[in-house]
Amino acid sequence: MSGEQNLRILLQSAAPQHNPGKYVFCTVQQPEPALLTAAVATMQESEGTTLILPQAVADAQQLGYEYIAGWITLKVHSSLAAVGLTAAFSRALAQQNISCNVVAGYYHDHIFVADNDVPQALLILNSLGE
Repeated sequence: MSGEQNLRILLQSAAPQHNPGKYVFCTVQQPEPALLTAAVATMQESEGTTLILPQAVADAQQLGYEYIAGWITLKVHSSLAAVGLTAAFSRALAQQNISCNVVAGYYHDHIFVADNDVPQALLILNSLGE
């Protein structure tokens, strides 16, 4: 299986990186191709399609949203079968009253936190491997 599975190594090698911009979670019934192209992630749910979009795209399309997030990528190549990584960082963030919304890609975990919490979240995530 591709990617690191050892939790200690994952935490030491997390290398969180802030992706510039502000991102929002929107839901639509039938996403237009342009929105799918602009989305950094999508999730099909029974209620509709959730799109994680740059805030500027959502505003231009007059899409509603309730949460403005910053996007942090853990640069370590984590295995999809790794155990405990999400729990470790979400617990550390929760202890500082920072909510997180997590999307796992094939190579990396992506964490969306409230935009104004990004600096503190980066400090917390960087300290996990100590």
